[in-house]
Amino acid sequence: MADNLLSPPLDIEVIVEAGQWPAETDLAGWVERATAAVFAEIGACRPGHSELGVTFTDDAHISVLNADWRGKPKPTNVLSFPAFPETREGPLPPMLGDIVLAAETVAAESELENKPLEHHITHLVVHGLLHLLGHDHMTDAQADEMEAIERAALARLAIPDPYA
Repeated sequence: MADNLLSPPLDIEVIVEAGQWPAETDLAGWVERATAAVFAEIGACRPGHSELGVTFTDDAHISVLNADWRGKPKPTNVLSFPAFPETREGPLPPMLGDIVLAAETVAAESELENKPLEHHITHLVVHGLLHLLGHDHMTDAQADEMEAIERAALARLAIPDPYA
């Protein structure tokens, strides 16, 4: 983890369920760095300690989740499932929720965009976590705000702007 980042107020469970992924220890390190960067960027001053699940799966499983929860029967790169209603203020809930990433889609995007897989996975974890913390991108203003936080959190990790 970068020297300027503290451990986030989270207990993180990383599960590799399906798909071709890097080693679980690498994934767990990337998730920890991503979450620490988000909390460093938005301010980890919220009271409470929370739990976060991050599942690495394949396109087949995420297609089912996407169909069931969003009515879109196709793979996507990342989904976020809040355990409690998202809020940007007040104490953290006892469990933030789950982030799920899809192997084939993430790998294809990484290759297409000529980005290191580690950088793309880290970006998607940052993106997913921000959703769990109450951020969204339904409007242009929301997207601008969320993307600014993503860029700043990733810059803390020396990861180039994913939207450039």
